[in-house]
Amino acid sequence: MEPRLLDAAVAAVVGGGGLLALLFELGPDGVAPSGADAVAAGVAVLLLLARRRAPLPVLALTVLGETAFTVLASRPSPVLAVTALIAVYTVARTVRRRIALIAAAVTATALYVVVAYPTDSASDPEGGAVFAWVGMFAAVGGTVRTWRDYTAAMEERALRAEASKEVEARRRVAEERLRIARELHDVVAHHIALITIQAGVAGHFLRDRPDRADAALAHIREGGRTVLDELGSLLHVLRQSGDESDETDEAQPTEPVPGLSRLGRLIESLTAAGLSVRHRQVGPPRPLPTAIDLAAYRILQEALTNAHKHGADAVTDLLVDYRTDALHIEISNPVRTGPVPDAQGTGHGLTGMRERAHALGGSFHAGAGADGRFRLDVRLPLPETETPADAPSGSDTELDATTAQGRHA
Repeated sequence: MEPRLLDAAVAAVVGGGGLLALLFELGPDGVAPSGADAVAAGVAVLLLLARRRAPLPVLALTVLGETAFTVLASRPSPVLAVTALIAVYTVARTVRRRIALIAAAVTATALYVVVAYPTDSASDPEGGAVFAWVGMFAAVGGTVRTWRDYTAAMEERALRAEASKEVEARRRVAEERLRIARELHDVVAHHIALITIQAGVAGHFLRDRPDRADAALAHIREGGRTVLDELGSLLHVLRQSGDESDETDEAQPTEPVPGLSRLGRLIESLTAAGLSVRHRQVGPPRPLPTAIDLAAYRILQEALTNAHKHGADAVTDLLVDYRTDALHIEISNPVRTGPVPDAQGTGHGLTGMRERAHALGGSFHAGAGADGRFRLDVRLPLPETETPADAPSGSDTELDATTAQGRHA
């Protein structure tokens, strides 16, 4: 119910009761009500209408009015007594507990004096009842206050929990969006770069060496199919999110997630595009966690593509070191000097590689050294495993452009 309507109803009941008692001459102890009772009923109505706005002043005025009525009429006013109890309830429900306790104690004492004054007896049973009534109304008011505080706290906690869910959902959406953007960049940028290079090679040899041009066009077709396949796998994962019906889709891609098992094919494709990779492996290779395997492959893919696009010559050194507790990758190539090429990239590649390494708890360092070489150093943490005694410690391989082109011809 609306608070104002409730106050009006309470005031009407209390004031109406006083007026009915005056109308039918029904007074306590057989004493007929007088004009003072009518005035007291009117004052009680006004005080009850104002109790929410000023609970303590209303209580004080009610007690003073009851005291004055008792002195003038030699008896207490039932209407003002009821008004005082309702004011005690309002004070206990709205003001601080300590102040409410003091106000209730003062009110009980004052009403006790009001009851004892006409009879001139401190042991009147009605005096003890005054303390009981005041205590009961104060307890009800305190209970309602506690219940309202508890309800408000629960609502606030629910709002905070809902807000936290929304923040967490936005954070996950942002992370997923970043991951998709990084994956799209790595998938598309590498293959488009190779296709562009092979297109230039095909155009250069088209008239004089049609066999070399045909080989370059074959690399372009293979690169196009590869990027379409990887984009198809990525789009399938995006469509599958939250849709269980896709689990039974017979057309879903079955190709595994890219990893270091594809490193040989990656080096061959780059070598076919004109980049000679001096690959050195240290430590026996072993199965890697999927996240580490994918991150290592994408970092190698992006770093070798950048070395081919921005390096001073067509030779790059690659080190893949399987350590006990980490996978260490190092790629270095001479820094280009002279005129700056038109296309220097957007910098998203280095940012993406750094985010991949840091997301897995690893480290990433890239920059030109004093020896004139651009060096990229990545460390990805691995679960520690024991190295078999008879396992091979490493290998060195070098694949140049001529060899790779022969394989793909």
